[in-house]
Amino acid sequence: MKARLKIAVPLIASLLTLTGCLSSTSDETETSAIPELADDQKVSIVFESYNYGLAGAWTDTFNSLLADFSKEHPNITVTPQKPAGNSPNPATDTISSIRNQMTAGNPPDVAQLGFSDLDFTVNQLQAKSLDQLVGEEAVDKNFEGTTHPFAPTARTLSDWDGQTYGVPFVFSTPVFYYNATLFQQAGLDPNNPPRTWDEVAVAAKTIADKTGKGGAYIDCLTKAAKDWCFQSLVRSNGGRVISENRDALTFADPAAVEVVSMAQQMVNSGATPKLTQKQGYEAFARGEMGMLLETSAIQDQFVKGAKDKWDLRSTTMPSFGDKPVVPTNSGASLFIFSQDPAKQRASWELIKFLTSEQAYVKISSGIGYLPLRTGLMDDPAGLQEWAAQNPLLEPNLEQLKSMEPWISMPGNEYLQIRDGVMSAVESAVFQGADPATALTAAQEQANTLLPVS
Repeated sequence: MKARLKIAVPLIASLLTLTGCLSSTSDETETSAIPELADDQKVSIVFESYNYGLAGAWTDTFNSLLADFSKEHPNITVTPQKPAGNSPNPATDTISSIRNQMTAGNPPDVAQLGFSDLDFTVNQLQAKSLDQLVGEEAVDKNFEGTTHPFAPTARTLSDWDGQTYGVPFVFSTPVFYYNATLFQQAGLDPNNPPRTWDEVAVAAKTIADKTGKGGAYIDCLTKAAKDWCFQSLVRSNGGRVISENRDALTFADPAAVEVVSMAQQMVNSGATPKLTQKQGYEAFARGEMGMLLETSAIQDQFVKGAKDKWDLRSTTMPSFGDKPVVPTNSGASLFIFSQDPAKQRASWELIKFLTSEQAYVKISSGIGYLPLRTGLMDDPAGLQEWAAQNPLLEPNLEQLKSMEPWISMPGNEYLQIRDGVMSAVESAVFQGADPATALTAAQEQANTLLPVS
C-alpha cells in the first residue's frame, strides 16, 4: 500500500460525523466511511463530463461505457450531462457549471475536472477525499486493478496534502505528430524526425519553402490551449511557471522567455503559420501541416484525416538542446461531490468502473488517450493487438515514465492567472509582442491575484 501523509479534512469529517458514518481506522484495519449498497437498493446519480459536449468518438465511447456499467450495476442509474455554458470547448465551462449547481444546492454526484483545476476543486469546490469516503485500502486496490496497475506517475496526480481526492481518468503527454509524406516531398528523412527544437525550426522552414504547406504548429501557445503543454516546454528548458512551494510565479523567468522567443522566431521565419488552435490542428488533419505538438485526445481526427491520403507518424517531444524533456499531462480526474452516502457509494462504483481495465481498452482504442493501466498494451486480452496496429501511442507511453504533473495555479482567481499567462504567450508568438515584456507584465498582474498567505 502506498504510504500517505495523514491529515485532517474538517469538512468531510464533520459531514460524516453528522451522518453517523465516520469510519475508524488503524494500522491493522480500515473501514469505509460509506456503506456498501444493498443488492436491491436503487440509486440514481448524475455524472458531469465535458466529453458529452464533444461529438464523434468521445460521446460514442462514453455512452458505450455507461451502457456497460448499467449492465454490471442494474441498481445504479447514471444520468450523464455536459457542463452548462456557451463555450465551444465544454471543458472551459465545467468549473462555472459545477459552482452554479452547488450554489443551487444540487451539484453533480461525479464530475470530470481538469488537472489545472485541482487546487480550486479541493479547496473551494471541496471535492470529497476518497481516502475518507472509502478508505485508503480501497483507493489503493483500485489503483492496483484486477490485473494491471496504474502507471506510478499517474497515481498521485489528484492527491492534495497527502490524500487522494480524485482518480486520474484520461490524459495525454505532448505528442509530436508529423506528416511523413510532406517530409518526403520536402526532401527530409521521415525515418529521422527532428529531435530538438532547433532541428524542428529548420525542418519546418524547409517544408514550408518546398511544399507551400505549413511547417510546424506547436499547440501550446494560445489561450485556448490552456497551459498544460506550455508548462512542459518551460520545464523542458529548465524552468517552471510557479515555484515548487507555490508561493511565487516564475513564468517570466529566462527559461520561459526563451521558449516563447523560439516559437516567435518560427512564426517570423514562416516556419509556423499564424493560425488559431483549432485552425492549427485541423490543418494538420487535412495534411496541410508538416509537424504538430498536440494531445492524443484528438488523435482520432488525425487518423481519419490521413487514411489513404498521407502517412501519419508520431514521436516524442523535441528537446531544447541536450536538456532532458519533461513531459506534463493534459486531461482530467474523476471527483465525488455528492453529500448522500448511498450516492457517494454509487459514485465510487462508477469511478472504479470508468478507470478499470475494460474501460481503458475502450478509451484508448476509441479515442487515443493513454491507457493509464499500461500493462494492457502487452496483454493479448487487452490492447496488444490494437497497439501493434496503432504505433502512434508509443511516444505517449514512453513519456509517461518521466512525466511531471500539470500544476494548477493557486487561489480563487487561478483561471485569470492561467489565462493571463497564455494571453501573454499568444501575444508574443502570434502578434509580435516582446516575449520578456509581455510575460513580465502578465506576471506582475498575476501577482496581484495570488492568495494572501
